Amino acid sequence: MKKTRIAYTVNSRNLHVWISVVLAFTALTCFFDRTLEGLSGWMLWIRGILPMLAALYFVWQLVANGKERIYRLTLPFWVLLLGRVWIGWGSLPWYLALGLTLAALCAAYLIRAALTATLRARWGIALLALAVGAWLFWMEAPKVQNPTESAPAWLEALPELLLLAAYLPLCLALRRVDDGKYHPTWGDRFDGRRVRSLDPISVVGTYVMPERNQANVFFNDKLEITALEKYIRAKRAQGFAQFSITEALLTAYVRTVAKYPGLNRFIAGERIYQRGDEVQFCMTVKKEMSTNSPETVIKLHIKTSDSIDEIYRKFHAAVDDAKKSMELDSSLDGTIALFGLIPGVLLKFVVWVLKLLDYFGLLPRFILEVSPFHGSIFFTSMGSLGIPAVYHHLYNFGNLPLFLAFGRKERVNEILDDGTVVSKKYVDYTYNVDERIVDGFYYASGIKFFHKLLLHPERLDDTDFEINEDVP
Repeated sequence: MKKTRIAYTVNSRNLHVWISVVLAFTALTCFFDRTLEGLSGWMLWIRGILPMLAALYFVWQLVANGKERIYRLTLPFWVLLLGRVWIGWGSLPWYLALGLTLAALCAAYLIRAALTATLRARWGIALLALAVGAWLFWMEAPKVQNPTESAPAWLEALPELLLLAAYLPLCLALRRVDDGKYHPTWGDRFDGRRVRSLDPISVVGTYVMPERNQANVFFNDKLEITALEKYIRAKRAQGFAQFSITEALLTAYVRTVAKYPGLNRFIAGERIYQRGDEVQFCMTVKKEMSTNSPETVIKLHIKTSDSIDEIYRKFHAAVDDAKKSMELDSSLDGTIALFGLIPGVLLKFVVWVLKLLDYFGLLPRFILEVSPFHGSIFFTSMGSLGIPAVYHHLYNFGNLPLFLAFGRKERVNEILDDGTVVSKKYVDYTYNVDERIVDGFYYASGIKFFHKLLLHPERLDDTDFEINEDVP
């Protein structure tokens, strides 16, 4: 069972939320005005640019992600205190600067505890944190005042105090989420939650083998498809005219992930994450079966609770959308086309920035949505090309932990115990997996379960199947 954490959320229609937004936006304009006052060097960054970005981040996070990730609003508070500590070490005796640093650390911990429910008395600890923060900036105001101006000393600290004040109505807007489910917290990403109960070798292994292609494990198997072909014919007779081995394999994998959720993990930034109950399936689709036909990648979001009929509909809806035109018109194609307009040297830098953002879990959601390098599994159909299954490489960019390739159908003559020769039909398939997400025994258990499902494909129609949760 996953550990249930207390979480807070806000409703964007709450008046207190918009009071916080107005205060933070006012602070943003004040910081912007400060950057135009002649600050230079480090002071321009510490007292102007970084606080301005912090205020902008506050507004954006509160409006866009306040419902699920309110804890991220601690970051602007930390940025303000970091700047105050930096100024203190440059202008105060070491013992005063040390005391200021300890006070800032205390305030940073308290505001974090208030927004993440680490400590339950939300109002008390929030007010204490804000009081400490306000005191730190108020005491500094006379030292940073421009002597050529006649404005009061406290006015120099007004932008910081406005941003701190934005946390007061925010505390009024917070509502406790008490639904018994897991909710995102520090260390989680948009596309997954961090797995926090791993054994030491799993934690260290991601640093010893930081690249996905250093942790490849290859596996091949073959499937006798007499029962599967009979099942496919039955599904087509039921009205699923385009039902094929692809949908059967996909459904079998979704059922396998439901039973063995560790297979739905991925690694990013040397840490292991879990996607929860969503399987992100990727597959390359040619718009026509010809050598000069363009191709694109479809990406499906499938729930582990989805029925085979739902999976069939989602899959063919995505394929049909991809084949509507001979032109490259999918979201993925459009995004890649934009990157293709960037000059080569600059594009190399852009890709490096994307990798850096992905490492820290800061890649925008729209890129994660269209990226074929981010997902649970990538299918490669060699059978449609009339060749055996290949061993496809994993991508170092992104977080795909598994490639499944399946090849053409082949007839094999086998001799039974009584000497009779029978002809059977097989399909071969290969796995390329990231060995770091689970151990070998776990992989073997999942692979055997996947194989057994396909030997008895009628089980894919079951609506009452085992769904497990991953470790916390």
